[in-house]
Amino acid sequence: MKEEKKLIIFRELDDVKIDEGTAVALGNFDGVHLGHQKLIKEAVKYAEKHGLKTLVFTFSNHPKNVLGKGTEVKCILCTNGKASLIESLGVDYLVDVPFTEEIMKTPAESFVKDLLVDKMNIKAAFCGFNYKFGFKAKGTPELLRSLGEEYGFTVKEMKAYKLEDNVVSSTLIRTLIASGRVDRCRTYMGRLYSITGEVVVGNRLGRKLGFPTSNLVIDPTMVTPPNGVYVTNCIYNGVSYASITNVGVKPTIGEYTKNVETHIFDFNKELYGKSITVEFIKKMRDEVKFDSVEDLSEQIVRDCREARKYHEQLAKKAAKQAKKD
Repeated sequence: MKEEKKLIIFRELDDVKIDEGTAVALGNFDGVHLGHQKLIKEAVKYAEKHGLKTLVFTFSNHPKNVLGKGTEVKCILCTNGKASLIESLGVDYLVDVPFTEEIMKTPAESFVKDLLVDKMNIKAAFCGFNYKFGFKAKGTPELLRSLGEEYGFTVKEMKAYKLEDNVVSSTLIRTLIASGRVDRCRTYMGRLYSITGEVVVGNRLGRKLGFPTSNLVIDPTMVTPPNGVYVTNCIYNGVSYASITNVGVKPTIGEYTKNVETHIFDFNKELYGKSITVEFIKKMRDEVKFDSVEDLSEQIVRDCREARKYHEQLAKKAAKQAKKD
């Protein structure tokens, strides 16, 4: 049985000093979508063949937000979520450090010499066709190849990764999430879009109506779906439960900040203070302001009935597929 690797994570650049030769995957990797996964897997495969360690070099914040150009770029994954996914791909080292003004102003040649060569002991670089680095983003895959010849490392450049005639990108996935098309995310991410957080105390109205919910506060740095009702899974303690989730501000009962509240079917455990992950399967409807709490309650009953039915259909499909396999 193959032993699972334990990912070693560096959160500060000053702490990085790798003695072993490395195959380095370069990029932002926000979302760790199927394109990112392909690139990282290629680095892992190369490292195993050539007796190297695999290292993913990325930034904990989006460089565009430091550059201050345009609107803020929202994160798809929380820090721990990104690390967990990268670890699952068999990576040895993760350098996930803040993108600072100092890094922004580092000339491309110094970026390679001081960081990749001296700190990470790079022997092979893996990057996407549109990878940029160094001051004013003057570093390109072509320059990286030229510097690789000088410092003794090879460069593997990956072409645009396409699915269904779309280039798989974090921008595409952010657009899908922000527009409520969460059912499309799986195609490009290889998994359901999800939100992880600690359950907080809500207004307990759901409990009074007979539909207790687990509430998550939305991280403002994360991209989130539009207000509405969604068919979801709720993962607690490694177990996935069928659920239904409202994202929104509860307009029927007052003014609240946007949050995520999930009702887990056939579940009666207390989750306050516990960490849960909500996986978004499909959007059912927009959030609506009802004339009364009674009208809201009746709609919740209808929503739950529909969501249960959808979960049952998914379970039947999964069972049918399992028989074929």
